[in-house]
Amino acid sequence: MLEILVILAFVAVLMACVVLDISIVYALVVGYFIFFFYGVKRGFGAKNTFMMSVAGVKTVKNLLITFLLIGVVTALWRAAGTIPVIICYASKLIHPSAFVVIAFLLNALISLLTGTAFGTAATMGVICMTMALAMGIEPLYVGGAILSGVFWGDRCSPVSTSALLVSELTKTDLYENIKRMVKTGILPTIVTCVIYLVLGMVSGGSGEIMDMEALFAKGFELHWALVLPAVMILVLAAFRVKVKQTLTVSAVLAAILAVMIQKIGLFDLVKIMLLGYETEVPELAAMMNGGGVSSMVRTAVIVGLSSSFSGIFEGTGLLNSMKKYVAKISDKATPFGATLLVSILTSMVACNQTLAAILSHQLCRDVEPDEKEMAIYLENTVIVMAPLVPWSIAGAVPLATVGAPMGSILLACYLYILPIWQLVLHLIKREKHK
Repeated sequence: MLEILVILAFVAVLMACVVLDISIVYALVVGYFIFFFYGVKRGFGAKNTFMMSVAGVKTVKNLLITFLLIGVVTALWRAAGTIPVIICYASKLIHPSAFVVIAFLLNALISLLTGTAFGTAATMGVICMTMALAMGIEPLYVGGAILSGVFWGDRCSPVSTSALLVSELTKTDLYENIKRMVKTGILPTIVTCVIYLVLGMVSGGSGEIMDMEALFAKGFELHWALVLPAVMILVLAAFRVKVKQTLTVSAVLAAILAVMIQKIGLFDLVKIMLLGYETEVPELAAMMNGGGVSSMVRTAVIVGLSSSFSGIFEGTGLLNSMKKYVAKISDKATPFGATLLVSILTSMVACNQTLAAILSHQLCRDVEPDEKEMAIYLENTVIVMAPLVPWSIAGAVPLATVGAPMGSILLACYLYILPIWQLVLHLIKREKHK
């Protein structure tokens, strides 16, 4: 009974923050004290409960360091002109009748390179929605395509915070996970492209396509060499170089290009790495400002606090009673089906991707002891389920950033098709074994 009251109290705080539009970080801080006092009440003592939370944070300490590197890279890619050049090249592929599917693919590409759904929405997402409005294409369709695209890359990028988190939770190899993510995502991606192609034809958009090169030329020297920091990410990932080394090489290369081509001074470069990039061109501010170590502090705090919960849950056994129900669901709907159901519930409760992933892993790992399988289960469930919850920051923030209606969640096709397809495959597999 006490466990249920504790969880309900935490959910109430989370929902209050969502309704009042207060940062979810405050809810997590309050949640920490709720779970801390639960541990003390259960007789574990303040010191032991605190050490449980510290043990939880230690499991993701390497991930927290990587977050800082990601912040540096995203800022330097902006400053060097890497992101503008990629967008300029990509925009030349746009055609009004195929715009919806192209918006999906372009956002997937940028998200794959940068590893951030929010950052992609703020750059390529904003550009795609601006173009869609200019061409008279239904924003509802484009919003769904953008949401699908930004999480397509967020799911399987070698520098994705969610992919890194799942790898840390399950103690599995990141690149092996990515290989399996690509394999399981092929058919859902094809089906999604067909759906968006049809929607694009139905929307019947027309009008002039924005000249992205002229727009970005106002603030950047555009040169083909500026794509090299992004290419380096893909090349080093192909050779399975460790993520920290990959990010460091890309950051150094971007810094050199920022100095040589954009003529940015060394002092300004350090400032950009710490505080993020800020353009002097007003038309580019919404798309290009951001990045830096400071931009990742909030993410690091969310992951750190969520991981501290994980330590307390593990040490006190707070979730043990719920695991029994998960096991029963697993017997009827397969371990993947149980993980999918749990991921929907945790996404609704946690209001963010990180905590939902941690809770899903803790609740479901007993029904699938093979951590490699559990890693792909999480990637095919909670990582794509979290953005589909209207009150979760995972989906609400990207849609608000690009100015898409909340109804676009209903057209984020890839995020539905992937878990449904995997569930069908697991059910068929179980029937064959019978």
